Amino acid sequence: MIEHIKTILRSSESSPKVKRLAVLYGFACHGIFGLAGLAMLVQLHQGMTLGFGPFEGVWAVVANALLLAQFPLAHSLLLTPRGNRLLARLAPEPHGKTLATTTYALIASLQLLLLFTLWSPSGIVFFRLEGAAMVAITLLYLAAWGLLTKASFDAGPEVQSGFLGWSSLWRGIKPKFPPMPQTGLFKIVRQPIYVSFALVLWLVPVWTPDQLILAVTYTAYCILAPLHKERRFARMFGPQFEAYRAHVPYWVPGLRLAQKKTPAQGGGFENHSDKDAA
Repeated sequence: MIEHIKTILRSSESSPKVKRLAVLYGFACHGIFGLAGLAMLVQLHQGMTLGFGPFEGVWAVVANALLLAQFPLAHSLLLTPRGNRLLARLAPEPHGKTLATTTYALIASLQLLLLFTLWSPSGIVFFRLEGAAMVAITLLYLAAWGLLTKASFDAGPEVQSGFLGWSSLWRGIKPKFPPMPQTGLFKIVRQPIYVSFALVLWLVPVWTPDQLILAVTYTAYCILAPLHKERRFARMFGPQFEAYRAHVPYWVPGLRLAQKKTPAQGGGFENHSDKDAA
């Protein structure tokens, strides 16, 4: 992987000014991506008790509700045709379209960083596992993170991390998106990223009202949001996606319900020039 990145960065026809812009976006995207991942890892493990939000009482409820809502709303909105056009305008012209996946990953990472750092804890703890039970659930928690990482690589790490956009700009080429994911964890379920994310939410040793609200809300999102994503896949990949969907279950391994044909509509990054960042 490292050698592949070095090869990409060595092969460039872009001007020094464009290269500087690409590197700036790359550092911002991957830096915030790393911070958001660390904040999420620590906060969820501690039951959302470590937030720096200053609010209490009703104001804490309002602030936390806004933090909860902002990620799924923007995450889905930016994958619509209107959202794609907005992403293209959020970077200097004429590079907005090339940088769209990087901009998307940067925004999503910033949203998660805000959620997991600015949360206002309730101060209530239902229970906290100790000893061997805490070690066991922590190992399962880390295993869920491993699944999430694996699923992201199976889906195309260059897209999921935002690397594709800025590295394409560096090279002076149009972003080349990976094919429809069907390997690795995608052989088991069609939505392994969402399944893994839901597991991360529930396999924690500390339970608070905050953790419960977050887990329930985002698990519901993880179940429902991919339905919209699959409409885009049906439009973009047609018979290939229909054949894949016919033999791979949606969310639960081994569970195959009667499939209804998905209408070929919607929009997003996932076509020969577009790709979903999550």
